[in-house]
Amino acid sequence: MHKHSGINCFLPPHILKNIATKGTESQKTLAIDTLKVSAQMRGQRQALADFSAATFRVAVGGKDRIVYDAKNGSGLPGTIVRKEGDAPSVDVAVNEAYDGSGTTYDLFNDVYKRNSIDGSGMRIDSTVHYRTGYDNAFWNGEQMVYGDGDENLPVDERLFNRFTIAMDIIGHELTHGVTQFEAKLTYFQQPGALNESMSDVFGSLVKQYQLAQTAADADWIIGAGLLTENVNGVGIRSMKAPGTAYDDPVLGKDPQPAHMKDYVETISDNGGVHINSGIPNRAFYITAVELGGNAWEKAGQIWYVTLKDRLTANSKFQDCANLTYQVAGELFGAGGLEQQAVKKGWAEVGLTVAGGGPPPPPEPGGCLAQLLRLLGAAPSRS
Repeated sequence: MHKHSGINCFLPPHILKNIATKGTESQKTLAIDTLKVSAQMRGQRQALADFSAATFRVAVGGKDRIVYDAKNGSGLPGTIVRKEGDAPSVDVAVNEAYDGSGTTYDLFNDVYKRNSIDGSGMRIDSTVHYRTGYDNAFWNGEQMVYGDGDENLPVDERLFNRFTIAMDIIGHELTHGVTQFEAKLTYFQQPGALNESMSDVFGSLVKQYQLAQTAADADWIIGAGLLTENVNGVGIRSMKAPGTAYDDPVLGKDPQPAHMKDYVETISDNGGVHINSGIPNRAFYITAVELGGNAWEKAGQIWYVTLKDRLTANSKFQDCANLTYQVAGELFGAGGLEQQAVKKGWAEVGLTVAGGGPPPPPEPGGCLAQLLRLLGAAPSRS
């Protein structure tokens, strides 16, 4: 197992492995093919992680999107089918990729003042109709790629719809790009689970932003609409109640824990990055609901600043708990409702934040590094 071996695919490998074991012959074949494709692409995202976005995607200024059609092939990016400002296509997947990437851009730009995925105006490229029967979507380090799910299977055997169907899938995967350019969270064990959780957090916020939903009104389901009626489930993950998103004879049961006491030790899935992400996911959900209103405003701002300026490649759950608590105090006032909401969110999943009060003042003559150590913060990456 390698810490950077996985491309950021939306569908967890444990689901595909369950299908490859328990599905019909046709379902098994698609699941195995999808697993093979993901294996072939391993390492590409990491190879690109240290390059400037300008190396491969240059935006002329402002929102800039291009959607390509792979025409069921594997060559990327494919044929251009819609560019920024073009009229809608007759192809629903093209329009979903275009609109979803646009809403993701809007959330980061309008709310968090971030200039596209890399913070420097990166053009957002998306490819639809990747291969045939490809049950996944992924960020490969420079662009989005979407499969069409099980469109080539008989209706009664289809498990997945097209992967552009859910706004939060698009937001989730594009947030992997944001993490790539900021905290660079190692895709392994707890840092990897935080990487996945950050994508779920902002994927859910993209959907809530698009629907103008409050934290109380949101469903907090990741991938709602992706599963067909043949599956007993509501989505791929539940941030509100990890472990309850699906329970199906073919897909298996949602394995996500909601509390540190149930943390899953495993050697698969890069140390459980898609499994244990349920713990920080629920911490964010509790924080957002406790604060009320629109989750992208206060809770989202706290998590965004933490991702952008505080988390480092090897940060763990406890680090994230401590840092989000500190950031809440800095943004909204020490001891305020925001800090208390963050504290409650992490307490609900079994983590106690460090530092019950405001940080101590810097010593006279102390250097910036001393202050940062006192605050427990990493140097800014802005």
